[in-house]
Amino acid sequence: MAFLRSRERTKERFSLLLLDLEEYYFEQHTAYHVTTCSKKDRRVRGSLKVCSRSVIFDPDDHSEPILKIPLRDCKQIEFVEGESNPFNDPRSSALCITCVQVIYIKESNVISPYRNERGERRITFQLEVCSKTEDVVQTLLQLHRASCLDKLGDQTAMIAANLQSRLARTSFDKNCFQSVAEKPHMECVVEMVTPLVSNPGHVCVTDQNLYFQPLNGYPVRLRAERDSQMSVHSEVNIMFDIITLQEQVIQIRLHKVRRIYKRRHGLRPLGLEVFCSENDFCSDIYLKFYNTADRDEIYYYIATFLENHLAEHTAESYMLQWQRGHLSNYQYLLHLNNLADRSCNDLSQYPVFPWVLEDYSSPKLDMTNPDTFRDLSKPVGALNKERLDRLLARYRGMPDPAFMYGSHYSSPGYVLFYLVRIAPEHQLCLQNGRYDHADRMFNSVGETWKNCLEGATDFKELIPEFYGDDPSFLENKLNLDLGRRQNGKSVGDVVLPPWASDSSDFLQKHRTALESQFVSEHLHEWIDLVFGFKQRGSEAVAAHNVFHPLTYEGGIDCDSIKDPDQRIAMLTQILEFGQTPKQLFNSPHPQRITPRFHNMSRSSSITSPVSELSTASQSEDSSFEDLTEESRRLVWANMGNIKVICSHKIHKECVTSVAVSRDGSSIFTTSQDSTLKMFSRELKDFQRSVSFSNMALSSCLMLADAKTVVCSSWDNNVYFYSVPFGRRQDTLMGHDDAVSQVCWFDERLYTASWDSTVKVWQCPADSSSAHRRSQFNLLSELEHDAGVNSISLSSAGTLLVSGCKDGTITIWDTSSYSPLQQVHCHSGTIHQVAFSPDSRHVLSVGEDCCMKVTDVQTGMVMSSVKAEEEQRCFCWDGSSVLGGGRSGDLLLWDLISNTITKRIPAHSGAVTAMWMNELCSSVITGGEDRQTIFWKICS
Repeated sequence: MAFLRSRERTKERFSLLLLDLEEYYFEQHTAYHVTTCSKKDRRVRGSLKVCSRSVIFDPDDHSEPILKIPLRDCKQIEFVEGESNPFNDPRSSALCITCVQVIYIKESNVISPYRNERGERRITFQLEVCSKTEDVVQTLLQLHRASCLDKLGDQTAMIAANLQSRLARTSFDKNCFQSVAEKPHMECVVEMVTPLVSNPGHVCVTDQNLYFQPLNGYPVRLRAERDSQMSVHSEVNIMFDIITLQEQVIQIRLHKVRRIYKRRHGLRPLGLEVFCSENDFCSDIYLKFYNTADRDEIYYYIATFLENHLAEHTAESYMLQWQRGHLSNYQYLLHLNNLADRSCNDLSQYPVFPWVLEDYSSPKLDMTNPDTFRDLSKPVGALNKERLDRLLARYRGMPDPAFMYGSHYSSPGYVLFYLVRIAPEHQLCLQNGRYDHADRMFNSVGETWKNCLEGATDFKELIPEFYGDDPSFLENKLNLDLGRRQNGKSVGDVVLPPWASDSSDFLQKHRTALESQFVSEHLHEWIDLVFGFKQRGSEAVAAHNVFHPLTYEGGIDCDSIKDPDQRIAMLTQILEFGQTPKQLFNSPHPQRITPRFHNMSRSSSITSPVSELSTASQSEDSSFEDLTEESRRLVWANMGNIKVICSHKIHKECVTSVAVSRDGSSIFTTSQDSTLKMFSRELKDFQRSVSFSNMALSSCLMLADAKTVVCSSWDNNVYFYSVPFGRRQDTLMGHDDAVSQVCWFDERLYTASWDSTVKVWQCPADSSSAHRRSQFNLLSELEHDAGVNSISLSSAGTLLVSGCKDGTITIWDTSSYSPLQQVHCHSGTIHQVAFSPDSRHVLSVGEDCCMKVTDVQTGMVMSSVKAEEEQRCFCWDGSSVLGGGRSGDLLLWDLISNTITKRIPAHSGAVTAMWMNELCSSVITGGEDRQTIFWKICS
């Protein structure tokens, strides 16, 4: 597999992938991990790695786990003097670390999710060279100070200063030259880039070779030998073109270089990629420079050795070769990806290939039938007309800069989605030591295609591996434990279409489809969308091919952002979201010159990929859902036209929650005045006032029977109120502190409390049976590190998110009650959390005035908005937010642009509760001013 072209190391388990993203590995020391057991010291020999944000101990004994200690979790790092008293056992000087978290990696030498062990402990290391211990301690103290700085920009700056100081004190070791006759041309500091990892060091160019030597001496064997897993076979045997000396220096012979490209890395012109092959999509080295001038000087120097080759490497020259049949479709797409800054070493710009088939269900693949193939004239997001109509409705109501698709067709997460079986450590690195949820993994080719057609935010294309000759990415040959799906089946090999006998047969037929007559005749249409004139401007709008502006080259100049925290956040967001390739063609791409067969002909205006019969059936089955979705889109498009209908002050203190009966006739509100009020919308007056205790009620909800209201209270109890009988029906005493919120789904009640738990109860909603405590069956108790202030369920009820007083959100799987993600994203109490309608993201607001969007799949904070004021409650549709602020105003936010699009005066005190019905275009808010306000969204 070209993605993993280096041999597996059998002697060393440590990998740079064990570091956090954007972390550097500085130095290593032979050391002993010392533990005291039964009054005797147990010493485990290994290598102590000093990294910019962590300390890692890699034991020589592979049965022992690798230990990783994040520096931010260290409470004390100290040097302990050795003891030489002849009356005692002699002890060497030691490095002692007191920390509150240790991460265990590769336990039993198995690649698996990391195990985090929390709790204060003291860890001791003794260096084999004792005289270096004090220096290591001083280094760690300096890095610890950087990790503990409040601002990410300050942390990054301090670590960068440390790195540059180390690079300045070292230079390339010229003893590594292949020949004493070599003449150095230039030397400078660089970083070698591999997927998710950058390794700093020195590059040196001579009149014969290009060398790279890492600062830390980490083995850099790349392509000393061809890996047996290579998915792309080069026409040139380069076994001896790249040599590694002592596994610490890369050497590339300049006369063997065939292609060289300037690269845009991190949106800046700092990258350089070198190839010693003609048609391989994976390079021999990718270097990131610290300034453009150094990059350009080395580029033009190497170019003098291959000017004839460079003259041919233009999009137009490749196009001509392809058009006349000298390049296959596969080769041509590889070259276009390279020219457009796509690199297998940069997962945010990984080579992108199209889906070319749409038949993944037939027992036999008929490549003579045009309906077997995907419509290449449309982007993935436009292949499903019903979905496209909903996207366009949202697009038309969106303020500038508007976009049609909220996610991209290529991103690091999507690449590793496909490659997790051969690159598990990469996905663990990207997802903080965890795999994705089993049901969201790449389980089936057919299911993945279906989701790309129907999913609300899934528009991903394919990667080159789908058209290669190595099927290992489809097979779980490493026997990885990737989890168990909800249907009870373990995640194993990818389920293939019925027409494929095995994974090799699938790739062979897929490659045949790519090179087929139909695809050859229509591939130019897809190229127009991805690399050509339909990528931007009015042509992109007409082709329904408009993505977020930040994904395009030149969409933002990160250097112009003065605030380092904002710059880093913006850059991270762009890189994780995905990037549109560099535009290569400004006019329509010509069609390939191919023989034409009548049975393969098809109108240039291709109809929907779905047959008319299935489309009609789908419309009948989904008409109500589509109407609901369309209504929701229109409601949010008109959210700025929200108007007050009426307001009422029926409570004596702050309103805490709003619930509405199914028919909308009755509104229930709770308050810190300890009462539940029932308000009649028809009579425009409140009808009932119920008090369960003398303490505040925090939330309420209407059960599925539409006859029972559930209220949570600060007196630690949950109360069930029967609307028909007008009395308290039962009391659930299940917590040791105030119950902050309740949620309900499928006869399960979820109760959140300041006692740091969320409890799940089996609670029948049958109104004919009297609720008694004996019927409240406790199914699970979800423990947290701090009081839980807010909870929310996904639309399907499969996920629960909880927000705590310490600023942490946790996403739980409600089938196993296990945590999927835990993210500390706020610096104070979280007021509210809620899933987006598609359940892919979580929005949280807190007392730190921040509004954070967290990706459910990766746990990464995708967006962070620093509001002018604290937001207490909200409703959202995934990209727009109607929030209630401390000032009492309603704020309409566009999360994509991080801007307030409208401010609507509402309450005279903070907005503390909000309810919304998109079908009825209705909003109800409650506030500290004791008022309940009814709103209407006008079209």
